[in-house]
Amino acid sequence: MTAAEVPAVTVRVVDGETDLELARAVRREVFVVEQNVPEELEYDEYDATSVHLLAVGADGAALGTARLIFGEQARGLTGGVEGRVLLGRLAVVAAARGTGLGAELVRAVEAAGAARGGVEVELHAQVRALGFYERLGYVAEGPVYDDAGIPHRTMTRVL
Repeated sequence: MTAAEVPAVTVRVVDGETDLELARAVRREVFVVEQNVPEELEYDEYDATSVHLLAVGADGAALGTARLIFGEQARGLTGGVEGRVLLGRLAVVAAARGTGLGAELVRAVEAAGAARGGVEVELHAQVRALGFYERLGYVAEGPVYDDAGIPHRTMTRVL
């Protein structure tokens, strides 16, 4: 599927259990099935209190998702930096990759974070995705580390 073939996509904040199940299904397809991340690591205690974003096609099919952790939980996960929110679990199904949907989801998480008082975003990028995030204004910091058997690096961006 090329950018020209992607049907109209809507990115929205998850609203209700049906949306949440669609977001979980995207994460399962991308992280658990494609990247072999154990399910017990993919779904965690932060899912219940996070803001989830969902991208759906005109037919209602789930194409992508991302998660925002903010407030006290974000401070606990980002070294206590006041005003920093955490973008995570960004996933786009294989058929929709390369269409700009990932960038649209990142921007939607940034907007949701800013609406909740965030002034800076942190994310934990897979090393192979560093270039994608750099093009969106994120800067890598610190060493490479392992997360679920995949090399990652912390990145940040001021909103």
